[in-house]
Amino acid sequence: MATATAPDLVFVGALTLDAIALVESNPVPDSRQVALDVAHAGGGPAATAAVAAARLGARTAVVGTVGRDAEGERVLAELRAEGVDTGGIRVEPGRRTGASVILVDAAHGTRAIATRPVPEVVLDAAGAALVDRAAWVHVDHLGWRPVRDHLADSGAPARLSVDGGNPIDGFTAAGTDLYAPTVPALRERFGQHPVEHLLSLALEEGARSVVATLGSDGSVARDASGRHHWAAGHPVDVVSTLGAGDVFHGALLVATASGMPLQDALPYANVAAALSCRGLDGRSAVPTDPEVRAVLGAASATATRPAEEAR
Repeated sequence: MATATAPDLVFVGALTLDAIALVESNPVPDSRQVALDVAHAGGGPAATAAVAAARLGARTAVVGTVGRDAEGERVLAELRAEGVDTGGIRVEPGRRTGASVILVDAAHGTRAIATRPVPEVVLDAAGAALVDRAAWVHVDHLGWRPVRDHLADSGAPARLSVDGGNPIDGFTAAGTDLYAPTVPALRERFGQHPVEHLLSLALEEGARSVVATLGSDGSVARDASGRHHWAAGHPVDVVSTLGAGDVFHGALLVATASGMPLQDALPYANVAAALSCRGLDGRSAVPTDPEVRAVLGAASATATRPAEEAR
């Protein structure tokens, strides 16, 4: 059941259980190879962002759907172990929990994902109550429409953060307080423009602030006043980038909700995402707030802007 006091941050979207194998290279058909490592962990963009936010010290809840099956039980158990409120998660008999099989290519740092369809997100009374009392609500591609529709009907004061990394049918940034796509996602929506122009187009569509990731080159942002911000990526020995974008979103929301200005929130989120890449799965290496702040305190105050960002 939902807690009497609503968590500060509510995350709405996909819930999955992932099986991840680290391989020397992607296998060819009808082949067999010994994996360098195998891990099982919960996944889903909004859910992993919630775990990251909880590790970083925020009070969090997740709203979504799992089946009444072994995978769903493990998804719920892992979230609860992280201190995440699961009172808004529907457990539906006869449905199968979302699940993925992921191959991580150690030689090239790439991954291949095969995923089972994830049950749709339905805001029942418990989930809607969490959304209505939240300071911020973060949604992924499955969570955007039900939350948008609910907020329009209820008039709840929660601020809305959107993970725009995956395509969202019918999406518009209008009314979004924090729009966080990847640069390729922005180009898919608006065309092959320089990054700074893409950010401006997202603001013109109605986002109050927009943050886009540049992979290892860091992240860029533009706020409602038109100010542009850029923060360098943090170098780390990468095991897997799985979930790094989701961790970035969770950390960015923690920083933003705490009142941190964008120019400080970007490096905070960059470091959190980079440190998460030390693990094979998307969650085991997610850092704590003291770990992130220790890295930031030791980091150089200067950085070189990447050629992509300067255009």
